[in-house]
Amino acid sequence: MTLFVETYANSIKEHSAALAAIATNVMDEPVEHCPGWMVSDVLQHLIEVQWFWATIVEQRRETRVEDGRPLNVERSKLVERFLMGAGHLVQVLGDANQSDHVWTWSPLQSDVAFVTRHQVQEIMVHHWDVAHAAGMKLQLAIDVATDSITEFLTLSVSSDADPLDPPGEPLEGRLGLWSSDASEGWTIHDALRPGTLRFTSGIDSGVPTLSGTSSDLLLWLYSRVALEGDTEAQKLGKRLHALSPTA
Repeated sequence: MTLFVETYANSIKEHSAALAAIATNVMDEPVEHCPGWMVSDVLQHLIEVQWFWATIVEQRRETRVEDGRPLNVERSKLVERFLMGAGHLVQVLGDANQSDHVWTWSPLQSDVAFVTRHQVQEIMVHHWDVAHAAGMKLQLAIDVATDSITEFLTLSVSSDADPLDPPGEPLEGRLGLWSSDASEGWTIHDALRPGTLRFTSGIDSGVPTLSGTSSDLLLWLYSRVALEGDTEAQKLGKRLHALSPTA
């Protein structure tokens, strides 16, 4: 973790509250990047996701948990139930020892810190979805978005430690991602195993590069927005997306 636990927890709390305020008035609006979903479906999804991870952490679970999942919440109670669950998740994460071992989907990290860091991305991206459905613009905070980019490139792409099965097509090149507001860059390379990736900090001269704010870079990784870049960078960007089960 590169930020304080309080920063992650406050981000989850603030994005949850802002999402709920928007959602109240646009429950039936379609969500462009979640095919077949309306805003009400986003709320139901987040209720289940936040319950799941709060339970994993609170009980220090070593395996997945399903019993008790809050399915099919009444439409009239979606916002209230979502805010309750978000508040509980924030409290559980804030009270927990971040190094405690828990079940996660990543073979690279199985501790509370993984949950704390990744749940920021979950709520930020879906907050953007709901704001977008309402015709609003949302710019994510630079520090949290930048941290999330690094986490995504570490855990959410095919890697030597966690390869796609079956393997995807290799990147066959180097792709730079440049944050215009953080003045920070990342270079993505092919790793050792076929169809896997690694990344390094910084961007060398001449590397095909996609550029944007840290907010836009993270949202691009989640296939929400487009980025500026030449033809070669756009081609490599498509290959990167194909090597991420999350994108």
